[in-house]
Amino acid sequence: MRLPISSLAALATATLASVAASAQISSAPVLIDGTVLEVVAEGRTTRAPDLVTINTGVVTQAPTATAALTDNAGRVQRVVAALKAAGVADRDIRSANISLQPQYRYADSTPPVITGYQASNTISVRFRDIGRAGTLLDALVREGANQIDGPNFLIEKPETALDEARAYAVAKANVRAALYARIAGLRVDRMLSISENPAANAPITITAMRENIAGAASASDTKVIPGEQDVTIRLSVRFLLKK
Repeated sequence: MRLPISSLAALATATLASVAASAQISSAPVLIDGTVLEVVAEGRTTRAPDLVTINTGVVTQAPTATAALTDNAGRVQRVVAALKAAGVADRDIRSANISLQPQYRYADSTPPVITGYQASNTISVRFRDIGRAGTLLDALVREGANQIDGPNFLIEKPETALDEARAYAVAKANVRAALYARIAGLRVDRMLSISENPAANAPITITAMRENIAGAASASDTKVIPGEQDVTIRLSVRFLLKK
């Protein structure tokens, strides 16, 4: 059955009007009947660290590149053996950086002259027996390590602590919203949204205090004090207030 052109035009117009109306309805803003309050709240809890990481290594110098690398490799082997003897697992030991650099002598009006080579091998280590951290550092120095960076103490699985901090933050936001509502002569109707600061999910670390690393060959152990760590979450919470 054929429709006249006028009928087709009318049908097309009606269809376009329907689409336009539909599009208009879907894009219409949602109206909120009340006052929106945004509260920023911080939740905090503490935990004792259960994981420690350090970077340790050996720097050697020799007249030739081969001699510098050979001497360095021998010392690094002793350092790794000391780590394993202390109970550090193979999976917790990895090479972090290896470098070989020429050493120069500079003089006025003359080109620099190579006087030797410096080899460096840095190893990243993690272990869980925090109470033996100072003893381990001393053992590394005795076996030839002349570079130590750390220790850094971490919470290996911070999820439970983070959830606890989140609960504190939400509770604090609720209390604060009720206070503002009362001051304004309103009441809290409901919570509209919660957003978490992305930085709160970053690794949680703290650098320990340490003493006497230079004197590790003495009878007393290096003192390492892990202390406790703050686990913090920062939230932005939006509330709807009404009369």
